[in-house]
Amino acid sequence: MTIEKRYTVKVTDRAKFMLGRHVNFISRVSAKAAKDTQNEIMRAMRSLTYMPERFPYIDDESVIPNKYHKMSIAKWYAVIYEIIDDKVFVEYIVDCRQDYGWLLQ
Repeated sequence: MTIEKRYTVKVTDRAKFMLGRHVNFISRVSAKAAKDTQNEIMRAMRSLTYMPERFPYIDDESVIPNKYHKMSIAKWYAVIYEIIDDKVFVEYIVDCRQDYGWLLQ
């Protein structure tokens, strides 16, 4: 039996703020949709405790190569994170319908 390495997920204050803004925006249309989206994003972030490497690095010339991973979730959102040793640092939660490249420069 193989024991999987377990990571600690740390969500930065910036990422928490971004999540709050997204949920607040959705809640203007539907409280249920906002709660469902928040739950889906939170569940996805918790899943990073196992195999966070399963999501690809961001492949963009403006980003340091092999630094940030991007996990697409909840239809239009992405969690951008970095793995350092046995920790996963969630840095950003972005709406992929908007230009977010400037965040990573």
